[in-house]
Amino acid sequence: MSETKPNPKTTEKAAPAATVRKTRKKKIREKSVKREYFELIVETAVFVFFVMTFVVQAFQIPTGSMEPTLLIGDFLLVNKFAYVQPKSGLEDFLIPNRPLKRHNIVVFKFPQELAKDYVKRVVALEGEKVEIKDKQVFVNDQPIQEPFKFHSDNQVIKKSEYYQYDDPIRDNYGPVTVPPGQLFMMGDNRDNSMDSRYWGFLPLSHVKGRPWMIYFSYQAERNAYLQTSFRDRLKKIATFLPKARWRRMLKIIK
Repeated sequence: MSETKPNPKTTEKAAPAATVRKTRKKKIREKSVKREYFELIVETAVFVFFVMTFVVQAFQIPTGSMEPTLLIGDFLLVNKFAYVQPKSGLEDFLIPNRPLKRHNIVVFKFPQELAKDYVKRVVALEGEKVEIKDKQVFVNDQPIQEPFKFHSDNQVIKKSEYYQYDDPIRDNYGPVTVPPGQLFMMGDNRDNSMDSRYWGFLPLSHVKGRPWMIYFSYQAERNAYLQTSFRDRLKKIATFLPKARWRRMLKIIK
């Protein structure tokens, strides 16, 4: 029997070739992993962009007009599908919307400055007669129960006292009838709310969504939204966590 001896030259060439193949496979795997991460990041970004554009909006409460329901410094997630007006039967079937009702809390574009978002509560719907008598709201001549409302001032301003006070419509207003396609909105903090008593009715087309949940809250100063300098921003960041209202986080808004 003859022995087969390995060719030194063949062995020397084969070893580097195997190493090259392993290196190539390693690089392909690394590229594959990087590509998977990149695709995951892109898909996540697209999903978040879609959700934040069409489904959910983040919103911060800057003023006390909805106290005590919503406080200054509350950060909300707003459901933008809640009150969408469907344009077809298919949209009505696919979109999980609901009809607007009295006492619903709504985020909307401020009619006098569309770039600003406001949040108030629905008091009267289209076609309904609304009137305020000595702080009591009447709809279609019937007093309505509002357990959520708050009055910081016990004084009642009469219409006859117009010359003594600058704000006679705060406590006595109307009667007016809400036009078609409009809403009458009021803040829960009735003595400190710029609402339909002052700027009129809200077109349904301006409604953006329903506040769903408080995802963060901190004890912000009442004029915090006016403090926009770099120093003020640093101060807000420094006091963000120490002033957090942990008990209000993840609270469902009703």
